[in-house]
Amino acid sequence: MNKKAVGIGAVAVVVVAALVAPRFLKKDVIEPVALPTVTLEKPEIGNIELYRGLTGTVEPADMVTVTPKLGGEVTELLVKPGDMVAEGQIICQIDTKQVDSSRIAMETAAVNMSDAQANLSRMQVLYQTGDISQQAYEQTVNAAQLAKLQYESAKLAYDTQVEYSSITAPIGGMVESTGVEVHDTVSAQNVICVISGEGSKAVSFAVTEKIIGGLQVGDEIRIEKNGSEYIGKISEVSTMVDQATGLFNVKASLDNAEALATGLSVKLYVISEKADNAITIPVDAVYYEDGDPKVYTYSYDDNLVHKIDVETGVFDSERMEIKSGLSLEDNVIVTWSNELYEGASVNIANDSTETETADSGAADGETAE
Repeated sequence: MNKKAVGIGAVAVVVVAALVAPRFLKKDVIEPVALPTVTLEKPEIGNIELYRGLTGTVEPADMVTVTPKLGGEVTELLVKPGDMVAEGQIICQIDTKQVDSSRIAMETAAVNMSDAQANLSRMQVLYQTGDISQQAYEQTVNAAQLAKLQYESAKLAYDTQVEYSSITAPIGGMVESTGVEVHDTVSAQNVICVISGEGSKAVSFAVTEKIIGGLQVGDEIRIEKNGSEYIGKISEVSTMVDQATGLFNVKASLDNAEALATGLSVKLYVISEKADNAITIPVDAVYYEDGDPKVYTYSYDDNLVHKIDVETGVFDSERMEIKSGLSLEDNVIVTWSNELYEGASVNIANDSTETETADSGAADGETAE
């Protein structure tokens, strides 16, 4: 029994030793650290435009205020709001109180000119026969010329009075409003009516000092109304602030906007900030440390990551302007990772160098065969 027990104990010791020994004999194995995989992208030249939503009012592209050139009594008003008029059409008659006197002066001057011409004809005959002196003849010639000039002046004054008494439309379009009635006494400061040009439309709006600095004549704007979009171009930019609103007035002409009624309020978008021909990178490639923008780049010279200080500018939801710190040849890391730091090692997801090397090796292998 004792020998059997000893034998069993020996076997047990061997088994335990076989199980425990590997733990003491096994060497520590260091697992390799996985490097972050990033994507590289070179900076690009591009434009970034930021739009600001505003409200504007539709109006005719051509709006003319008609005023009389001389004062007088309105004897006839031939238009009303909503009427369509043609260029040159008479819209109002004014008694300037000077038409009749001008006509009389013209008729008197015509008689005097006729008498002077008749007298000159008689004096020519007498001068040719030697019955009057050359001096007397020249005086008659001068008198006839003066009478002609006086008639022409009187006729011009009469024609002017007739023209001024008939107020005509300077452009074709719609009468938006009238400012006088029959028997009103008007002066050159009174508004007879306002005429809007046919067809083309414009939109007027007001902007702040910050926005006005980025707007120029010729800039495009977008207008939205009832699900439709219209494109316009800025035609007027005020350089003086409106004292009533504290804003700057801007006007833009519209293309194919006949469907927009005059006076309609519309939503429009203007460029508030922009960067033209700027170096840009994806916005996600920019990191901030204590408020300062940084960009991580990768160098193939040392195969390491480098942290670059940059100066940023305008940005939208996709791209950011880089004013300084990067060149078009830099390899910008555009993959966000909290494992990036100066001198870090990374795997490049879109490493064209590795691809070219692999392709070259495959080609060499085919040649060797």
